[in-house]
Amino acid sequence: MYEGVVQDLIDELGRLPGVGPKSAQRIAFHILQAEPTDVRRLAHALTEVKAKVRFCVVCHNVAQDEQCRVCLDPRRDRTVICVVEEPKDVVAIERTREFRGRYHVLGGAISPIEGVGPDDLRIRELLARLADGGVTELIIATDPNLEGEATATYLARMVSSLGLKVTRLASGLPVGGDLEYADEVTLGRAFEGRRLLDV
Repeated sequence: MYEGVVQDLIDELGRLPGVGPKSAQRIAFHILQAEPTDVRRLAHALTEVKAKVRFCVVCHNVAQDEQCRVCLDPRRDRTVICVVEEPKDVVAIERTREFRGRYHVLGGAISPIEGVGPDDLRIRELLARLADGGVTELIIATDPNLEGEATATYLARMVSSLGLKVTRLASGLPVGGDLEYADEVTLGRAFEGRRLLDV
């Protein structure tokens, strides 16, 4: 335990996701040893992000304006919506440069253990976006874990009467991986999602 403000800083840093007590202590001492201008720049960036960043009124991605850059882009395909759990998932998909449609950020996944139900997510907003009939395909890109699968199944049931093409991202073996290290679920998914080879 440290005294006063140093311990307060360590405690606050330790509340960040993925930062344990040791990491919080290292970051705190890095800040203590940093130049005052560097610390002011960090503090300014933190206050600016809280003051200026909001969530897009259409898809709920992070944005500095009322709508995010994806929703404002007229070149994006309005007939396809990719549903993701968090804004960081949008960034991951955008890095592939494979998807040219729009997004919908749920704000999490269904997790009864953590007390997160369908009403805690932005599912009503998604259904409102689908109501006008302009969307023809819904790609469900939730995480391939228990919560993500439960969310995907729930969404598929919710939109089943809308006549949409509902797809799920394929999952299976990572490129560069070895079969012997794959767990049974991953290997099973790889078999389910196998495709024809073009020769």
